[in-house]
Amino acid sequence: MKFTITREALLKPLQLVAGVVERRQTLPVLSNVLLEVRGDQLSLTGTDLEVEMVGNAQLLEPGTDGEITVPAKKLMDICKSLPDQSTIVISQDEHRVQLQAGRSKFVLSSLPANEFPNVDDIEATITVNVPQAQLRRVIDRTAFAMAQQDVRYYLNGLLLEVKADQLRAVATDGHRLATCGVPVSLEMEGKTQVIVPRKAVLELAKLMTDPESTVELMLSNNHVRAKVGEYTFTSKLVDGKFPDYERVIPRNGNKVLIADRQALRQVFQRTAILSNEKYRGVRLLLDEGTLQVVANNPEQEQAEESIGVEYQNDALEIGFNVSYLQDVLSVLDGDDMKMTLADANSSAVMEEVESGDSLYVVMPMRL
Repeated sequence: MKFTITREALLKPLQLVAGVVERRQTLPVLSNVLLEVRGDQLSLTGTDLEVEMVGNAQLLEPGTDGEITVPAKKLMDICKSLPDQSTIVISQDEHRVQLQAGRSKFVLSSLPANEFPNVDDIEATITVNVPQAQLRRVIDRTAFAMAQQDVRYYLNGLLLEVKADQLRAVATDGHRLATCGVPVSLEMEGKTQVIVPRKAVLELAKLMTDPESTVELMLSNNHVRAKVGEYTFTSKLVDGKFPDYERVIPRNGNKVLIADRQALRQVFQRTAILSNEKYRGVRLLLDEGTLQVVANNPEQEQAEESIGVEYQNDALEIGFNVSYLQDVLSVLDGDDMKMTLADANSSAVMEEVESGDSLYVVMPMRL
């Protein structure tokens, strides 16, 4: 195997493919990236047995066909360190791979390509084409609420729900819930739900760099596959039942607060400085036309700030984890934010004032 390629043409797919490679592997070949040359095309594959990413790059001229695996991180670090516009020549020399660029020369260890694991071909039960901008939107607006290493493993991922007219993403960590839906056009009855693991969601989001392009999303019983331009991304699904998110959304709220989103975000940012570092609790004291935000910590320090809001209802005092409120305010659009409350023990619903496509539920805290 031998091929010649520009640094830029190799580096972009290499960075995305290396993102799925795990550093600490029980199988040595899994810390490698698979390089395959066919004519003037180079294919790069990385996997951790759960997630697989395949990228393609154009060679400067047809190379010598072949395939080999090389350490992903070392190859990426070498490419990053080379000058811009470098021309790289990579060739196989028995059990080693030689990389030459100008006066620089590197020899890397390699492992045979036949040791590299393959993700099976998937039989898609549903295929949906979604504009990149829309898929990126549902991920950006919900992924922050995914759990991290929760024993309820089905929460460590993102629910994708596909219906005839809508693609919806839902994430929850048990304390808050985020949901966002975008329109699609499909000929199907009922709905299909799959849970995409956390790592796969974050890697998939990195592929969404061209809002004008379309993603081909394929769902099977055990896998999700996305074709984005020169890349094919495949991930196993989380095997589990996601909570019925519809039941979690409170419907009985009668106290509506409307506030300037950016101003409220800054109030939370300032008061959070003196909140308890572990629990991050703040108290919201609502009265007609005003919202007072109060934070305390174990050192007996206190922050207090008031902000004018639209609120015409009974006085209410309720506690929240300020980080959860900040996360929601940072992904919402529009000048104003709407919060619907029932009482001090019920979850709050946060959304945009002009009924947007996203909805957020935050559980209260006892302070």
